[in-house]
Amino acid sequence: MNIFELFQKPYKMSYPGYPYQQGSAPGAPSYPQQPPHGGAPYPTSGPVNPNSFGYPSSAPMYMPQPMPMPAVPPTSNAYPPPPSNSPYPPAGGGYPPSGGGYPPSGGGYPPSGGGYPSSSGGGYPPSGGGYPPRSGGAYPQSGGGYPPSSGGGYSSSGGGYPSSNHSPAPGAPPRGSHGYPGGGSSGPYGGQSYAQHSSPQMSQHTPKKRTPTVVPAHPFDPRADAEILRKAMKGFGTDEKAIINILARRTNEQRLHIADLIKDLKSELSGNFENLVVALMTPMPEFYAKELHDAMSGAGTDEDVLIEVLCTMTNQEIMVIRQAYHSLYYRNLESDLKGDTGGTFKRLMVSLCNACRDESMSTNQQKALSDAQALLRAGELRFGTDESTFNMILCQRNYAQLQLIFKEYERITGHDIEKAIKNEFSGDCEEAFLAVVRSIKNQSLFFAKRLNKSMKGLGTNDRQLIRLVTSRCEIDMEDIKREYQAKYGESLADAIKGDCSGHYKKCLLALIGESA
Repeated sequence: MNIFELFQKPYKMSYPGYPYQQGSAPGAPSYPQQPPHGGAPYPTSGPVNPNSFGYPSSAPMYMPQPMPMPAVPPTSNAYPPPPSNSPYPPAGGGYPPSGGGYPPSGGGYPPSGGGYPSSSGGGYPPSGGGYPPRSGGAYPQSGGGYPPSSGGGYSSSGGGYPSSNHSPAPGAPPRGSHGYPGGGSSGPYGGQSYAQHSSPQMSQHTPKKRTPTVVPAHPFDPRADAEILRKAMKGFGTDEKAIINILARRTNEQRLHIADLIKDLKSELSGNFENLVVALMTPMPEFYAKELHDAMSGAGTDEDVLIEVLCTMTNQEIMVIRQAYHSLYYRNLESDLKGDTGGTFKRLMVSLCNACRDESMSTNQQKALSDAQALLRAGELRFGTDESTFNMILCQRNYAQLQLIFKEYERITGHDIEKAIKNEFSGDCEEAFLAVVRSIKNQSLFFAKRLNKSMKGLGTNDRQLIRLVTSRCEIDMEDIKREYQAKYGESLADAIKGDCSGHYKKCLLALIGESA
């Protein structure tokens, strides 16, 4: 069985105790068996439709495992509004809330009649649900707590996530009090090479499969893995090789079965190797939420992290990260973005955070030409720049349609859209728009460049290197390695060997499918 055949079997699991299991905290809701607004049960099977995390769209939400969430039937006040039959989001309205604004014509943002979140009971996320909904049985699927050994850590009865010593802040809402954000169709498939269609009629694109370097271990015995890790940490010294052999060859989902050992691992390890192991043992929604929070904490803002995360995620991924952010910090991600950024960059980050991109795979040649002309009029054909037009098109059109728009722009101007962005914008805003464009064109190459940036020059940006390797090894690391070799004339493994050392280096190499 090859690794792609592994994706034919959606995981039947609920998120492991996130943020609380039923009964572990006062007022914490149980995970719903049905969508919060009623309607049909959540799907548990369906055609494989790999999303940006490379797993079946029919599987429950989990990062970086089965990314797309089951759709919640829309209500009149749900946020975001349900998609129409058009591949484009509704025209008019925009940001800021006052009339005119962005886009220039029509209403405000959000649509009148309901704020964000909605003041009339709906909004984001819908009330009454847990995070995320169950999809067939408890996690793990049969018997026992989580992990299988009794007491402490994750468990299916009594114990919550995080452990009981992680108490909510005074006056904070109970964790898990919000429902699971509603989703739409499966996410876009960034980084793929789409066939270009010249017909003005609607057409469908089929994304290429992508190749990870870390796949689910089969067979998988969490009890045996936990025992190996305990032995590796017993006595004098630590068997780092045994730790690497287990953690670097298990998916994020599988590692969470043995996550009660994280305190022991932290006490035995140090430096960048410890940071890498902690990242591997952290649920991916929390990992991204923490990266975003730390990027905005303290003096100054690390815009590079905001760009890397928000400019490359699908709607559904962003919704889950927002929910994790609120559950961890009792703050709204959008509000924090507004408070820490400004100008056009702020409007772009808020637009991406609101996750309103059309995520169909439909394309229309005539509309692509119209949008390319609108971008030209908003930039190169006028004095100054109409940033709102760039924001609207790049944040709302689906990935396949944007491929056509970029092609049309180059055809009518004789140069790439990237050149126009470089001429019209500067600073963080330029970097963010370029990140959106480059991620859509070839996401694997985009991340190959980010990896190179983390290691080039004096010193290594270890936090960025850890974030990129741990988040992409289960998605498209083989593709990234090929792009890295083609772009820089050396292998990613050689680059890591030249910049890292010790068990930290060995673990990174194992995660990208290479030996030390």
